[in-house]
Amino acid sequence: MQPEQRQTLLRVAREVIEAVVRGERWVPHKSGDPLFSEKRGCFVTIKNRGRLRGCIGTFQADAPLLKSIECMAEAATRDPRFPFDRITPSELKWLDIEISVLSPLRKTSDPLALELGKHGIYIRRGSKAGCFLPQVATELGWSKEEFLSHCCADKISLAPDAWKDPETEVLLFTAEVFHSPAPGGSS
Repeated sequence: MQPEQRQTLLRVAREVIEAVVRGERWVPHKSGDPLFSEKRGCFVTIKNRGRLRGCIGTFQADAPLLKSIECMAEAATRDPRFPFDRITPSELKWLDIEISVLSPLRKTSDPLALELGKHGIYIRRGSKAGCFLPQVATELGWSKEEFLSHCCADKISLAPDAWKDPETEVLLFTAEVFHSPAPGGSS
């Protein structure tokens, strides 16, 4: 992805986030860029001075990338993990925005073949599923085993070693990750 394309997606995400937080309507963006018409999974992460304020994404590549970024940015402002602590207008100048554009999911028979910092994981068993983006393992200093175990235990309420069970599917993906620092700077 070209730097200009990244900047456009970050600008679109910020415009949607700011409109939603202010209680305003946002107007869908349009672009003739063919990349933005590709159907790609993506995540939008919002942080306030390093503190997570929202992170929502989709692996389903059923909408054009530009529309998916808009939808995930709007949804991230209403992350269900923060029902009583929504982002406020006074926070807008402190919000860092990160976008992860995903590759297709690829099932692996050897979960330990993943590369920390390069691969994200999507683990599912029956109706339960959870994921971690590639950057989570390196940000938290986890080993491969810890990365897989935390996803099983923390995200899907399975035993930490459930990733070793053949009934558990482990899928890998990569992500192109880029961010926009807060307009007010970090502190």
